[in-house]
Amino acid sequence: MSASQRVPVAIVGANGYSGEELCSILARHPGVHVVAITSRQHAGKHAGSVLPRLTGVGDFSKLLFIEPAIETLLDCGAEVYFLALPHGLAAEFALPLWKAGKRIVDLSADFRLRDAARYSEFYGGAHPAPELLSEAVYGLPELHREEIRGAMVVGSAGCYPTSILLPLVPLLLQGLIIPEEIVVSSASGVSGAGRKAETALLFGECNESLRAYGLPKHRHLSEIEQELSLAAGKEVMITFTPHLAPMSRGIHSTIFVRPSAGVSPEAILPTLLAAYSEEPFVRVSESLPDTKHTTGTNFCDISVRIDCRTGRVILLSAEDNLVKGAAGQAVQNFNLMAGLPETTGLI
Repeated sequence: MSASQRVPVAIVGANGYSGEELCSILARHPGVHVVAITSRQHAGKHAGSVLPRLTGVGDFSKLLFIEPAIETLLDCGAEVYFLALPHGLAAEFALPLWKAGKRIVDLSADFRLRDAARYSEFYGGAHPAPELLSEAVYGLPELHREEIRGAMVVGSAGCYPTSILLPLVPLLLQGLIIPEEIVVSSASGVSGAGRKAETALLFGECNESLRAYGLPKHRHLSEIEQELSLAAGKEVMITFTPHLAPMSRGIHSTIFVRPSAGVSPEAILPTLLAAYSEEPFVRVSESLPDTKHTTGTNFCDISVRIDCRTGRVILLSAEDNLVKGAAGQAVQNFNLMAGLPETTGLI
C-alpha cells in the first residue's frame, strides 16, 4: 500500500501499557500512517526515547509526543483517532472529535455501554458524553462486525468481557445453556491494572501471590451482562470473580454453565467450533487454553470440558489482555472501519 493510501491516525494516550502495545502494532501496520501521538508526561520527546522497542521501526520512532489538546489533534491531519485513555477522560476527547466528523476507536469503557444510567451505576459518576452512546458500537468484531464497519465511534470491548463473551454468546443465541446459572472465575496479569504506581501492584506484593479483587460487582460486569442479555433475549446476571495473577500479561477465564433442558453437553463444543470456524482470531479446540500460547497475539483460545458428575459444562478461554483484550482488538475494529482485511497488521 502506498503512503498516499495509508489511513492517517492519531494515538491519544500513547504511553500506558495498552497505548504502548497500540503503538507497536500501528507502527508496523501497512495500512496506517501514524501522524500524532500524545502524552502530557512525555510531550516534546521522540517516540523512540520513550518506547525503546520501537526505535528504528520506520519513521515512528522519530515522531514527537505532543500535548493532548483538541485543537492540535484536529489540525494533525488524522482521520481516525485511537483513544487509549482512562474512562471518563476518553469521552472528553471523543465528543469534540466526533462533532468534527472524525472516527474514533476508544479503548476505555466510555462507549461500551448503551445506557448512561448503567455507566453511572458501575463507574460512579455521570457519563461525560451521553449523547454519543446511541452513536457508539460495542467493539467486539465477532459479535458486531457489520455495525463496526460503518460506525463513527467504536467502544472496543474490555479484556475480561472478551474472554467471557466469546465462549458464551453462541450458546445463549441457540438456547443451549441456562442463563441464570453462569458462574465465571477469571485471572488477569498485572498489566491489566494499567501503568501506575500503586502499592498493591508492586512486584513484592504480586509475585508468588494470587488474590481476588473487585468483588462482588466488578466494573466489567456492566458490559458482560449487557451483551449476554442481548444474546439471551432477556436480562442476564452472572457471578464473576476476577483475580490478579502473578504474571505480566494474559487472561484466563473458567466459566461454569448448565445445559438447558433436553440439551446434550456433547453439543457444546461442536456449536463453538461451528460458530468460530471462519473467525480469524478465535481458536476453538479440545486442548486446554494456556495464556502463554496467546501472549503477543490477537487470538482468543477456547475449549470445553464436561463434568458428568455435576451435569455442568466448563468453558475455558485464554487471551493476551493487552492485545485481543485491548490494542489488538482496537486495531481489528479499525481494520473493519477502514475497509481493510480484518487481519491486517495483526498476523
